[in-house]
Amino acid sequence: MQKLLLFVDKLSTWIGHAFSLFIVALTLHVSWEVFARYALDAPRAWAFDAMIMLYGTLFMMAGAYTLAKGGHVRGDVLYGFFRPRTQATIDLVLYIVFFIPGVIALTYAGYFYAAESWAIRESSNITAGGPPYYPFKTVIPVAGAILLLQGVVEIIRCVICLKQGHWPSREEDVEEVDVDKLKEMVHVRDEDIQKLDELVTRKEPRQ
Repeated sequence: MQKLLLFVDKLSTWIGHAFSLFIVALTLHVSWEVFARYALDAPRAWAFDAMIMLYGTLFMMAGAYTLAKGGHVRGDVLYGFFRPRTQATIDLVLYIVFFIPGVIALTYAGYFYAAESWAIRESSNITAGGPPYYPFKTVIPVAGAILLLQGVVEIIRCVICLKQGHWPSREEDVEEVDVDKLKEMVHVRDEDIQKLDELVTRKEPRQ
């Protein structure tokens, strides 16, 4: 199981690294367009469309990579203080209630969105004779499917953590906040954190 989880991590990482080259392409494209517009007085009508497609593709295809590296925004100020099982419980609920339905909806709607674009050979309506949009819109369901796969891996990790009491290893652990340093800054002891954690896990919901 662990090998399968790490394989998906590596796949998401490889895809993220591959599409990170779009940053270079986007930088070169924008730099040349500025030079051509102001120095050569020869702007290209399709330049703005290309910027949108390059950035949009990079943004969508980096989603699974960011999830695999734990890079999405999270309230680590409190989350980092909880024990692994408490963290896994919170993550599991959020993945099931919000993440999975949202990503499935994105992938499902994106598939038909792209299919309609391919059917009419949709092109840009921003500029006359603009570039085709249908290859770009195909990225939506593809990125959604990859993100969904990585999300399933994260759910499995949550279940393993609940059983074992600690997080299974991943390809490269990333910690957004230095928890030990934060503890020193706010003068919090490990004993206080344990008491808070026990209070949260044992508190019964109000009737």
